[in-house]
Amino acid sequence: MSVDTHQASAPPTDEELRTLDAHWRAANYLSVGQIYLMANPLLTEPLRPEHIKPRLLGHWGTSPGLNLVHTHLNRVVRSRGLDALCVWGPGHGGPAVVANSWLEGSYTETYPDVTRDEAGMARLFKQFSFPGGVPSHVAPETPGSIHEGGELGYSLSHAYGAAFDNPGLLVTCVIGDGEAETGPLAASWHSNKFLDPVHDGAVLPVLHLNGYKIANPTVLARLPEQELRALLEGYGHEPLYVTGDDPAAVHRTMAAAMDTALDRIAAIQRAAREEGATERPRWPVIVLRTPKGWTGPAEVDGLPVEGTWRSHQVPLSAVRDDPEHLRQLEQWLRSYRPGELFDEAGAPRPDVLACVPDGPRRLGATPYANGGRLLRQLPLPPLEQYAVPVDQPGTTLHEPTRVLGGLLENVMRGTAGRRDFRLVGPDETASNRLQAVYAASGKAWQAGILDVDEDLDRHGRVMEILSEHTCQGWLEGYLLTGRHGLFSCYEAFVHIVDSMVNQHIKWLRVSRRLPWRAPIASLNYLLTSHVWRQDHNGFSHQDPGFVDHILNKSPEAVRVYLPPDANTLLSVADHALRSRDYVNVIVAGKQPCFDWLTMEQAEAHCARGAGVWQWAGTETGDREPDVVLAAAGDVPTQEVLAAAQLLRGRLPDLAVRVVNVVDIARLLPSEEHPHGMTDFEYDGLFTRDKPVIFAYHGYPWLIHRLAYRRTGHRNLHVRGYKEVGTTTTPFDMVVRNDLDRYRLVMDVVDRVPGLAVRGANLRQEMADTRLRHHDWIRAHGTDLPEVAEWSWHG
Repeated sequence: MSVDTHQASAPPTDEELRTLDAHWRAANYLSVGQIYLMANPLLTEPLRPEHIKPRLLGHWGTSPGLNLVHTHLNRVVRSRGLDALCVWGPGHGGPAVVANSWLEGSYTETYPDVTRDEAGMARLFKQFSFPGGVPSHVAPETPGSIHEGGELGYSLSHAYGAAFDNPGLLVTCVIGDGEAETGPLAASWHSNKFLDPVHDGAVLPVLHLNGYKIANPTVLARLPEQELRALLEGYGHEPLYVTGDDPAAVHRTMAAAMDTALDRIAAIQRAAREEGATERPRWPVIVLRTPKGWTGPAEVDGLPVEGTWRSHQVPLSAVRDDPEHLRQLEQWLRSYRPGELFDEAGAPRPDVLACVPDGPRRLGATPYANGGRLLRQLPLPPLEQYAVPVDQPGTTLHEPTRVLGGLLENVMRGTAGRRDFRLVGPDETASNRLQAVYAASGKAWQAGILDVDEDLDRHGRVMEILSEHTCQGWLEGYLLTGRHGLFSCYEAFVHIVDSMVNQHIKWLRVSRRLPWRAPIASLNYLLTSHVWRQDHNGFSHQDPGFVDHILNKSPEAVRVYLPPDANTLLSVADHALRSRDYVNVIVAGKQPCFDWLTMEQAEAHCARGAGVWQWAGTETGDREPDVVLAAAGDVPTQEVLAAAQLLRGRLPDLAVRVVNVVDIARLLPSEEHPHGMTDFEYDGLFTRDKPVIFAYHGYPWLIHRLAYRRTGHRNLHVRGYKEVGTTTTPFDMVVRNDLDRYRLVMDVVDRVPGLAVRGANLRQEMADTRLRHHDWIRAHGTDLPEVAEWSWHG
């Protein structure tokens, strides 16, 4: 539903303003208490040093502004009957959001031991930034949150992700002026060009300008108002201003700004939903200017604090040791008049709670901030509908991602009514061969459309913007509020979101330990246009290291898959889209690739994660292999099979085992990763003492790192990308990095005992072929005919 103008708020009366101020003062009191106190929460006796925490951690500066926003959101949510969510962007707003959750009761419902009384208040205070307690940021532990405030820049893209396909939801996003300086936040202002007023909810940004970061002024706070207005209007917003340090005046102005913003949102949605308006609307934004550390100490030790950067963290830092600091802290706390705010038992008085909504409309209790509670199973079709036929391995070719595109089209079509699946990527859906989805949904777009444009759709669910940060933020917000999605990206440039995915993985890890947070759909990456096939882009587009980055993270939350053909990609994608609470990374090519396995074989192979391809090797009977050729990735698989074929013809007595690895975590010991192999399994697959020549898609040292504890590690020789790249032919890329079939055969000759003499002629022939390749491509611009025309024959 949209914001109902019939429920529009009347301007607050003087009595309502008084209760709003009471709520705000209570939240401020609780915020300060969390930073400082471990006893005497209601100040029933004079403060003494032993009432103060031994280590003062946390951040005060942004808290009073956040408390003001929370108080006034309560008012409009209650008076208008809204479903609302707030994303708290300022990095150190934990005390404020926790305080408000405790006031409204959602904190006690989530953590019953933190009761809404004096004992519960004492526990609330002590646990904050205390060993075994809760973080100083808005974190997974905070009811009502979907956004970790520890790293800045992602709040607005998270807010839009939450609003997409939630037409009845108001998502307010508080953006700190320090955060507003980051690149990800700057790009995310353009999200309003993708917000569909018919099918999506509304995002109300609140740009909170309190003037300072940790130690410096902020850029936007120092802009002249005319320049700031021009910037926000240039982004497509209509700014509303709330400025001042007098609480009585600011409460009245803030209430008026909130009402004006929501009336305008209601008019925008009504025009689009009932009157058929298609022009891109100009959405409101509130610019809130209040002093940093507002209502805190004006001066400490002769230096100004309120309204300066000195209020950012702990304004009074020596309270246990300095009697003057202790006196100032008590004066500060009593300035909120706690006796008016809490009764003798420590519960909030009715005036304090007059503005608080009921039940799930409380910001700390909204189900949209616990998206797993809203999550529905994704309607995935039977894979056989999209499987490619494989009569003989290695004789036909398909573009794996194009095949996957057919499956994703079905998913997009199957979710058309419920609208809970989105495909995001930076301008690369068609480039990555996924354009079949356009038959089910075009690309979301609210800006101008020209006759030459294709596949743009004002109601589309394919999201493209040339900002990987924004794509990542959109999808995270979408998943955290109970939906599904896939992020398709060029492999080399997904590194742009390295830090963002770090935070999401940490969020998942903490959430898994919170029984009240329901599992959400996994964050799924499809990395394609990969390192080995950048024929026209060259070195700048060649970097397979995202897998290394991911596998440094918490094993319980990360999975990495390298399907070698189209059917294995279908199987892996199906598994990833069904999974919960993971980050799944799938690396698959978009160029024509040999088909190796039938759908049935692919599903069995992917379930194993790693296995022997008996049809490709030359093991017979009970004889152990002389050498293991292993591969992970589509191009390495082709080179390993071509090497196996050469060995089959030239050294027919050599017992070769071919192993393919889809799930790279299988190489880890079972005690280090849930998908890892026991030593018994690993030794059975790779042997304990035979040479293993491993062709890997990425940097070779990753395989060594994963397998270094295995008994046979000394026999493991890995070929992969060695940071040697250029614009060249596909096969020249593998030759330059010593991953080619001829180099692999040479490795076998070099490492299998007894082959040095018997295989000398073969080794020399392989080296000569590599030299011939070098001359051929420079003369003809194409790969050797025996490479370009190669196919598998057993």
